[in-house]
Amino acid sequence: MNLFLLSVLIIVSGGTLAVFLSRQFVMMRWVAVLSIGSGCCMGMLDALSRLISDAPLAFSIGHLSTLGLEFRIDGLSAFFLLAIFGICLMAAVYSFNYLSHAENRLSTAVSYLFFSLLTASMALVVTAANMLTFLLAWELMSLASFFLVVLDYQDPQNRKAGYLYFVFSHVGAMFIIVAFGLIYRDTGSFAFDATALAPPIKLLAFVFAFIGFGSKAGVFPFHVWLPHAHPAAPSHISAVMSGVMIKTGIYGILRMYVILDLHTPATGSLVVIAGVVSGILGVVYALGQHDLKRLLAYHSVENIGIILIGIGIGMIGVATQNPIMAVLGFAGGLLHVLNHAIFKSLLFMGAGMILHKTGTRTIDALGGLLKRMKITGVTFLIGSLAIAGLPPFNGFVSEFLIYLGSFRGIAGNPEVFALSLLAIVGLALIGGLALACFTKVVGVVFQGEPRSPAAEQVDEKGPAMLLPMLILAAGCALIGIYPGAFMFLATKAVASLGLPYGRIPTLPFAHLSANITLAATLFLTAVLFILALRKILYQGKPMGRGGTWGCGFTQPTARMQYTGSSYAGSILEFFKPVAPLQEDHPPVEGLFPSTTHYHSQIHDIVALHLDRFVVAPVVWLFDKLRWIQHGDIHLYIGYILLAIVVLLFFV
Repeated sequence: MNLFLLSVLIIVSGGTLAVFLSRQFVMMRWVAVLSIGSGCCMGMLDALSRLISDAPLAFSIGHLSTLGLEFRIDGLSAFFLLAIFGICLMAAVYSFNYLSHAENRLSTAVSYLFFSLLTASMALVVTAANMLTFLLAWELMSLASFFLVVLDYQDPQNRKAGYLYFVFSHVGAMFIIVAFGLIYRDTGSFAFDATALAPPIKLLAFVFAFIGFGSKAGVFPFHVWLPHAHPAAPSHISAVMSGVMIKTGIYGILRMYVILDLHTPATGSLVVIAGVVSGILGVVYALGQHDLKRLLAYHSVENIGIILIGIGIGMIGVATQNPIMAVLGFAGGLLHVLNHAIFKSLLFMGAGMILHKTGTRTIDALGGLLKRMKITGVTFLIGSLAIAGLPPFNGFVSEFLIYLGSFRGIAGNPEVFALSLLAIVGLALIGGLALACFTKVVGVVFQGEPRSPAAEQVDEKGPAMLLPMLILAAGCALIGIYPGAFMFLATKAVASLGLPYGRIPTLPFAHLSANITLAATLFLTAVLFILALRKILYQGKPMGRGGTWGCGFTQPTARMQYTGSSYAGSILEFFKPVAPLQEDHPPVEGLFPSTTHYHSQIHDIVALHLDRFVVAPVVWLFDKLRWIQHGDIHLYIGYILLAIVVLLFFV
């Protein structure tokens, strides 16, 4: 048995044992965390060794006629396995303190079971070597994540989120099946080999696959499920779903690109445009959110957009025979897959700590948490700087590679120039909006004074929750300051895409890494010098204390502080055509006005019109067909026979 399969079996056994040990609450958590964690460690080591040594692995499990479960681990699979096993390891450790309520022992045991199945199925998805194996693993992944979303099924909002996710998952799966069907029609094989297809069929298959995988990845406009499902799940599951599960959609897009061998500008144009639209609208909708986890969920749409921009630039580079543009684009996109997994998981875990201690996710009900939750506040700040693409953190490195790849296309033909310019402007706009959004979050949640009693008496006890956050924050800094080894891993994954360039040289990336390290070191040295100088200059001087943002008032109150809505209002006004604002504030009237209120909500334009143009017509159609349900078993048998007769004419 190879190490990969052993790691998957250990992970699944940990979740299974948790169910049998549900009566022994503490033992159950220890067994589940240790089993899932050790399996993830083994899987990471195996993936890392195969990625570094260029040692692909192929194996199969059992054969039933033409059905064989076939697996293959190449450089691309190994790179995604690193992210999957790494984030699931952190989530497993985090869950030990997060799921600490003994009265929910059965729910906790079930969550560990489906968490283990989700981890294993994601690993199987990125290693599947034929269509049937892929679809089986994909379905298992969708079902496991669905049950985790509806874990707290007593909440109607969670049930609604689960149903929405279930529908989008299976509609997306239908598009994937159609893409696979087009390949099977011409090849007669379930193997991942479609090089002999005609170019129009290849392009059609890619479009269907892009819609199907884009639905899982949260690409606009197939993202509607994402801001509902991610907040509904437990916070460590939100970290896994946002950090790595949606990346299986990115893996599917890249794998289909390799299978189809479709090196045309049309594919790159589609991916870049979808990336820019997803990135900009994702961060705009995030700016208008009042729920912390929902805000982070929309930022997943934004970062999927950034990844797609990098991949699209790579595809355009291949199509136009610009190898530097291609390698930089693909390497930047793949490195952002890893970087986003790290800082987004960190942010969701920080949000989970806040929810765990305050009992609320409402941004404007928090405030002043940095004074009592220093580790959470500092690590969340690091994650915020990383997601905004600021140096010296990891988000900057991957976005910088995508920028470089885009600039390499500026000198190309008019079409390439336009797409490269679109990518550059889109990345700049996304980065600026993301910085504004996380300035709002950090300022309102962690700074100032508590805005409600929930934010007043808090602590951050729970070493199993703090340790993963510290490790992930260190990862953000490590990749940002010393990116060389991680660039090397990304180029190894790019090499497995089968680009017609032979071996990718590592020397240019080594020089680029050295320059980034030097700039980051100088920046950190300057920051430390300024802090030391401040310490010296203020030593021995009397220091007055007052309320944060008290503005000189003798009795300041939390009502004097900016709210998240007022901070983002002017930016959202500019994007009003695509992000309609709904406000509810009764007018203030009379000499002695009564108590009033203000509430605002940004509408997702797709979700806003989904009910009118999709749900309502479908409900109307099925309502008209209700006469078919008459309760007569004989007619039901007749329907089945009629369907069989009709199918005989087409099969």
